[in-house]
Amino acid sequence: MKRLHAFFVCLYNIKCQARNNRDSMNEDFHMGKLIRAELDRQEHSVAWFARKIQCERTNCYYIFERQFIDVDLLKRISCALKHNFFREMADYMDGVIIDLT
Repeated sequence: MKRLHAFFVCLYNIKCQARNNRDSMNEDFHMGKLIRAELDRQEHSVAWFARKIQCERTNCYYIFERQFIDVDLLKRISCALKHNFFREMADYMDGVIIDLT
């Protein structure tokens, strides 16, 4: 649990860095677009996706527009699509240089 907490503290720091530096490569990461791409790859409809994550279909379109997703929601999405989006974040973070000073 401590590792997961530390992981998301690092994500928060990355998000703050992106706000402070508009040229940062952090802006390239967009979880909503990754989710939509995986949904399309699996050839599922948005209505199917909404049923799986237990939300309204119209809310799914808002999810696709969001750069960052709540952890609990991302867990439901990962389970529904049988795809580890947390791994996507970790892989992305491997390519980001974090200045913790």
